[in-house]
Amino acid sequence: MKFNDIKKMPKEELEKKIVELRTELMKLNAQIAVGTTPKNTKQIRDIKRTVAKVETLKQQNFEKKVKELRTKNYKSL
Repeated sequence: MKFNDIKKMPKEELEKKIVELRTELMKLNAQIAVGTTPKNTKQIRDIKRTVAKVETLKQQNFEKKVKELRTKNYKSL
């Protein structure tokens, strides 16, 4: 999934997406632990990358909000 597509998603949808991706990753890792090979081994890497992209976007949004709050608090003093 492209980062620009993730940026356009609403916050609620991002939360659902990350839960969905992590459950899928858990299923694939369980298959590996049991000893069976997954149908598509590249899928594991893609899921990990997408999770990282979503987490990065969440962190960027959080930092942006913190920065806005800090500037508001300093202006009011």
